[in-house]
Amino acid sequence: MKNTQPSSKNCFVCGIANPCGLHLKFIEDVPGEVTCDFIVPENFEGYPGIVHGGVVSAILDEVSGRSVMGDPDDPRFMFTAKMEVRFHKNIPVGCPLHAVGKMGKSKKRVATVTGGIYDMDGTLLAECESLLVDIPAEMIEGVDMEALGWKVYTDEEIAMELSNSSVKYSNHHE
Repeated sequence: MKNTQPSSKNCFVCGIANPCGLHLKFIEDVPGEVTCDFIVPENFEGYPGIVHGGVVSAILDEVSGRSVMGDPDDPRFMFTAKMEVRFHKNIPVGCPLHAVGKMGKSKKRVATVTGGIYDMDGTLLAECESLLVDIPAEMIEGVDMEALGWKVYTDEEIAMELSNSSVKYSNHHE
């Protein structure tokens, strides 16, 4: 089972139309486990050649949090209440990377998750452990998620959205 998870339009990590975003795509390989293969461009570096720690944390937050989403037709949306990140090695920009998020224990309103970023040799570069809490039902009840841009996009839709948003972004900042 490999399911492409939905993306949003404006999220910094997965947003397909965010001209300043990472545009990552997430795959649910098995229930409770999500992966993503990506390359971080150099405009997200902290020190020269090294991915900024805040960007690393954002990727870990996203991949681990997506592990609890479950059924694409009835996803479980949660927010991060606590996150501990451990950086094992510098993460280079411009190199292929692999992220994995795994669901841990899940109770009524809370869940624990883990995430890791690896190089292509399988070396763990950074990891997180997080506590997630359900978004209150009244906040998302009746919301048309697709109308908000939450769906699985085709490559053509992504290219169109990104080109449209890049024009808006560059016009706004001239």
